[in-house]
Amino acid sequence: MQITVSGKQVELSEALKVRVNTALTTITGKYFDHAQEAHITFSRARSFFTCDINIHAARGLVLRGEGEAADANAAFDDAAEHIAKRLRRYRRRVNDHARDASQRERPQNARQYVLRQEEEEPQDISVDTAVQAVTYATVVAETGTHIASLSVSDAVMRMDLADQPVLMFRNRTTNELNVVYRRSDGHIGWIDPAASG
Repeated sequence: MQITVSGKQVELSEALKVRVNTALTTITGKYFDHAQEAHITFSRARSFFTCDINIHAARGLVLRGEGEAADANAAFDDAAEHIAKRLRRYRRRVNDHARDASQRERPQNARQYVLRQEEEEPQDISVDTAVQAVTYATVVAETGTHIASLSVSDAVMRMDLADQPVLMFRNRTTNELNVVYRRSDGHIGWIDPAASG
């Protein structure tokens, strides 16, 4: 597995890099025959360190863990524990998913955009109508992404493993585009256009 350890405005010691490499190799070795790559980023926010771990465990399967603590080692331990906890929770499903991945159809390619919020000037500037309209017009980032063919439970698992708020997928049962998302009340929402007909 290729492991990249970097720091944002933080100097990292060789001992920390070796410790991160050893620990991640051990964690991923328990759950996967071979993970593809991992990116670990340390940064400092006010009086504490943060650690962000992104692991590409298999084709289309991304795990994310975050941690923060008073020192970089403890921040890494916190983030690594998040990764290990997710892997323990989803071990059977992740292994089944990895085995079945070769038999499934290839994911559909799509573009993913991040839009920046811009404020427009109000047309009538009076005390009673000082309402500003907000638009999202400027593209900040554009990346390629895959829309995989999954069951609903697999989509929820992937969303949890990647620590994402929303995931679009092609429903394996209906072959329609579906969305699962984390609601503000903590539950999972599922949008299925096939069910509305």
